[in-house]
Amino acid sequence: MNNVRIGQGYDLHRLAEGISLKLGGLTIDFDKGSLGHSDGDVVLHALIDALLGASGLGDIGELFPDDDPSYRGMDSTWALSKTLARIQENYPDFQILNIDATIFLERPKLRPLKEAMRNTLAKHLGVAPSAVSIKAKTAEGFFPVGTSDAVAASVVCLVKL
Repeated sequence: MNNVRIGQGYDLHRLAEGISLKLGGLTIDFDKGSLGHSDGDVVLHALIDALLGASGLGDIGELFPDDDPSYRGMDSTWALSKTLARIQENYPDFQILNIDATIFLERPKLRPLKEAMRNTLAKHLGVAPSAVSIKAKTAEGFFPVGTSDAVAASVVCLVKL
């Protein structure tokens, strides 16, 4: 069992008008989106950090630094695929056992989108949808998530190296 590891990731972005809201590899129809150097997908950013943490290979800022203009507007699904390739290079027998993601967002309500997000993440990760859990929470009015000024995500993963 010494080759089974847990990783944890967290990300938070401001919400701003006129930007697409990307979450878990989906584009969500909403009047605000995540403000960031990349496409602002907090779920994928937290997932990348969780996977890198479990494999001991750094964090998202080391792989895709926000002061590098070549990553401006970066598609987070592309970053996830590059991250998985890097882990696979270091650990050829790498396997994702499960992913547990929590999204903190006041609006829009994510309940109708959770299954599509789960299936999208499973596809990108090469795992069965049953290995991916998506939960959505509000902040009940507490700043900044609860006032619809921000979106956050926390992801935990279990991997076999």
